[in-house]
Amino acid sequence: MHKLTISAETEDQDVELIHRFLSEESAWARGIPLETVRTSIEHSLNFGAFLGPSQVAFARVVSDYATFAYLVDVFVLQEHRGKGYSSALMSAVLAHPRLQGLRRFMLATSTAHGLYEKFGFAPPVKPQTLMERYSSNVYHRQI
Repeated sequence: MHKLTISAETEDQDVELIHRFLSEESAWARGIPLETVRTSIEHSLNFGAFLGPSQVAFARVVSDYATFAYLVDVFVLQEHRGKGYSSALMSAVLAHPRLQGLRRFMLATSTAHGLYEKFGFAPPVKPQTLMERYSSNVYHRQI
């Protein structure tokens, strides 16, 4: 039996597995092209959770490492859920030295409010100040 390990090294991430999950199983990135996933990983701080050589979970942070961070693409593979891996992953994310002292750390979730609340996330203090430009079908454009 393997112990869970977490790596923030980009080269350790299983890009094909991440792409497969995001494009086929996620509610937020279905149809995302492999090259888009590769580019997003190249420009982010990435966290992979591994059992031996196999990646079982992932999280990605977009940040300026000084004032702001945005947590995205968090998942645990279906067959590994319910074992505390998402909490271990979140603990590693929030403990990372480059993510300390940030004024704002944001995320969006439709299903995991309870998990993120355990780590201090809450609805925006001033939601009226937040805006977004959202393209729901960006990965489904006709070629």
